[in-house]
Amino acid sequence: MELRPVLDIGGLLVSSFVVHAGLAIATLLALNPVLSKVRARRVVWNLPLAEFGILICLIGLYTILL
Repeated sequence: MELRPVLDIGGLLVSSFVVHAGLAIATLLALNPVLSKVRARRVVWNLPLAEFGILICLIGLYTILL
């Protein structure tokens, strides 16, 4: 497995970090209804800070896995 710092998407060179951040944002948007359905938001003191933390963890996870 080799780390690619730049991805070629249809002739457009894109940093892999941008792709990982986009995947993390899409995952976070998909997780928001699930978190509200299980009422996990009522135990969170600062919701934007918690969402930012989840976003950072997802970016790290995608960076390690991809």
